[in-house]
Amino acid sequence: MELLDWIVLSATLSFIVIYGAYKTRKNKSVQDYIKGGNDTKWWTIGLSVMATQASAITFLSTPGQAFHSGMGFVQFYFGLPIAMVIICLVFIPIYHRLKVYTAYEYLEGRFDLKTRTLAAILFLVQRGLAAGITIFAPAIILSAVLGWDLVSLNIIIGVLVIIYTVSGGTKAVNVTQKQQMFIIFFGMFVAFFMIIDKLPQDISFSKALDIAGASGKMKVLDFSFDLSNRYTVWTGFLGGTFLMLSYFGTDQSQVQRYLSGKSVRESQLGLLFNGLLKVPMQFFILLVGVMVFVFYQFNAAPLNFNPKANEAVLNSEYATEYKALENQYKQIESDKKALVLDGVQLEDKKQIKELERQSIVIKEQAKTIISKADASVETNDKDYVFIHFILNNLPRGLIGLLLAVILSAAMSSTASELNALASTTAIDLYKRNVKGEKSDEHYVKMSKWFTLGWGILAILVASVANLFDNLIQLVNIIGSIFYGNVLGIFLLAFFFKIVNGKAVFKAAIITQILIFSIYYFGIYQLESSGQEPIISYLWLNFVGCILVIYFSLLFLIKSINKQSKFLMLLSTLAILKTSYDILNDVSLNIYHVLTLIILFIMIGYFNYEKKSLS
Repeated sequence: MELLDWIVLSATLSFIVIYGAYKTRKNKSVQDYIKGGNDTKWWTIGLSVMATQASAITFLSTPGQAFHSGMGFVQFYFGLPIAMVIICLVFIPIYHRLKVYTAYEYLEGRFDLKTRTLAAILFLVQRGLAAGITIFAPAIILSAVLGWDLVSLNIIIGVLVIIYTVSGGTKAVNVTQKQQMFIIFFGMFVAFFMIIDKLPQDISFSKALDIAGASGKMKVLDFSFDLSNRYTVWTGFLGGTFLMLSYFGTDQSQVQRYLSGKSVRESQLGLLFNGLLKVPMQFFILLVGVMVFVFYQFNAAPLNFNPKANEAVLNSEYATEYKALENQYKQIESDKKALVLDGVQLEDKKQIKELERQSIVIKEQAKTIISKADASVETNDKDYVFIHFILNNLPRGLIGLLLAVILSAAMSSTASELNALASTTAIDLYKRNVKGEKSDEHYVKMSKWFTLGWGILAILVASVANLFDNLIQLVNIIGSIFYGNVLGIFLLAFFFKIVNGKAVFKAAIITQILIFSIYYFGIYQLESSGQEPIISYLWLNFVGCILVIYFSLLFLIKSINKQSKFLMLLSTLAILKTSYDILNDVSLNIYHVLTLIILFIMIGYFNYEKKSLS
């Protein structure tokens, strides 16, 4: 990095921190600190919600995901608009009417204290881990590529976020996220047009899309009914809807963003704005990754984008073997370049796909050699693709801007998480259990201390974290393990008037144990041994939601009406049939899912009353 890059990077981050701390320096009440004074406009809410979700992982991992696997990942977000509409119609009016500070505060009034506490703890566990990952994501990449000390980077990112989050609370997060989203959008658009500009002169954007399509990178939609496949239309619409309902409807890091709204309408408009813009934004980020792929069809690319991996293997006894693979890879890339240089002809597509398959095989062989050379080095290079392109192909000054984009995204997401973690700890655990009356100033002070504490914990988690298959997948897996259970609790609270706190608490405990077991034995162990998982991790959201509702009703079977008893019998048979099919290598399919959804909607209908919502 040159001096100009350092100036751009430092100036951008310093402005965000100083501006956020200055604008919110006068927050003294709990209302101001946790709910932002309830004066936030819809566009600020929308941008804040987007910034909370769009962490550095989004801008590092997503282009790398597209580079390796194509555009199919966008299907993951197809359930988002549906979830936004449901949350606007059901969740937001209830939260605003009851004037809650956290989503979990509502559960005590509907059920009891232990259910509220359980939901809050589940949130704190999974979001506390995620906060560390959002710091770790940019730190590990920048450390590997730039040679910076990893622990120092974790501390720098964490401290910058802590400064303005502790100072201004929710309002500081909302205010700074507007600036961060502007920087992020501007930087990504600049990067996209720079990639197009750096393609050969006779390669237009349409030709670039043809080249990407010939290599299988432009397949957006997969209508297959195999729900063990992570990214299909059905996984996105059904599994994704449950995940997004959980994340935006019950996760305090998101709920806190729209609880700061000036009115119900402002909060609703903010979420709808996010729902309309998020899918196109993810599509665009994936498209950036695909264009990076096209760029490297005409320019030299490393066999593995992780510089530490290349260094480790080239300094080992396996260097000769690795260099031989590099030569094979270069030859394949040269053959592909010759085919696509004049545009892709119909007769060339089969040959291009075969060459792409060969290149993937060589990359996997290279990973095996790297592991032999140094088992501690990360062989997965998806998260390094985009940063490699930035550092090696963009002009000075712009490198600093794109690094500012990555760090801004990390800061925005981490700030929301620390803010929500502190609020939940202060309101749902500390305030609810502390003895005696305390002043507003006391709770603001404690919220700041909790923010600092969670910030330090996030830095510690970041310092001991390791790369997964892909960082964006790791965050989604952690969420999927917990979110379905929590969503089920809230749906029971909204629509199943007969369910009481005792039943839902027991059901939630049992469900969480089962979800852990399904993930560990049915997904993690199978994937670790090279086998197909019984279901995609995304479906844990649906399974967790269904199970907590099922067990809650089962504990109250004697109290429910005749129609519901009959439907519970059918639900039991459907769950048993689904489990039997999955255990006998029959993948979870659309018919299993729709059957269970319809049955539980009918049970909810027979037990629904307006008063169950309050």
